[in-house]
Amino acid sequence: MNKAIVSVVLALTFAVSTVAIAATVKCTVDSVEGDKVTMTCKKADKLKAGDAVKVKSKKSGAAAIEGC
Repeated sequence: MNKAIVSVVLALTFAVSTVAIAATVKCTVDSVEGDKVTMTCKKADKLKAGDAVKVKSKKSGAAAIEGC
């Protein structure tokens, strides 16, 4: 019984420690010059210089759905 509890606790600890918590920030693109993009973001204080960010572009329009 004790081994099972210890195993579960260790598994949960490992799972929690490997999860990265990311800040969600909404931005508006101000300008694009080659590879450089300038954005204005709400809650930009969550970011600092050198942070890796993931950017998703807004989808333009809905795709046509074809059916039978």
